[in-house]
Amino acid sequence: MALAETITNYLRGEGFMCDGANSYKEASEKVFMHEYDVVVLDLGLPDGSGLGIIGELKEKKSLAGILVVTAKNSLDDKLKGLEMGADDYMTKPFHLAELNARIRSLIRRKKFDGNNKIEFDELQIDTQSGEVIVNQKQVPLTRKEYELLLYFLYNRNRILTKENIAEHLWEDNIDMADNFDFIYTHIKNLRKKMIKAEAQDHIKSVYGMGYKYI
Repeated sequence: MALAETITNYLRGEGFMCDGANSYKEASEKVFMHEYDVVVLDLGLPDGSGLGIIGELKEKKSLAGILVVTAKNSLDDKLKGLEMGADDYMTKPFHLAELNARIRSLIRRKKFDGNNKIEFDELQIDTQSGEVIVNQKQVPLTRKEYELLLYFLYNRNRILTKENIAEHLWEDNIDMADNFDFIYTHIKNLRKKMIKAEAQDHIKSVYGMGYKYI
């Protein structure tokens, strides 16, 4: 589907980790395997109604924000989607910039009570500019380090396994890695930069299980 590919490529260019699905079957498999921050769902899938995907997300108690995409004349589907638990909707055709804004708004609403800026002790993050500030000084992070820091903050006080972290950072490309050495490397580099900036070391190893941000 050309629209799905266009949206996926655009969102990746905007800095999102993004999977695409061109059918109900593929979408069902992905939402079963992964925990997404936001699911952009076209209700007009070629092999089934996207409403079923909303049902699957609710059944697995997913915390993902759901943004449904509908055709101009499909009012009933739009209302049904919202009744089933979708958070927002857009009617085709739409501007990709607006989609980007809606997705970022959903993430803020779901994760940070609508705020663009995240503050935790001496740490400040501007999710619009991508700036990370510690003690009033900017900390230069790579994209993966930034995504890792946000993922820890999203899941503060929860144990995250190496598999959780790898799937979040690499998603469908995870099978390209033979081991999890790259996880250790990114966590090590992130901790090193934060400590150098005189931030508290909030990332703790949980023996035999993974990591926790406390």
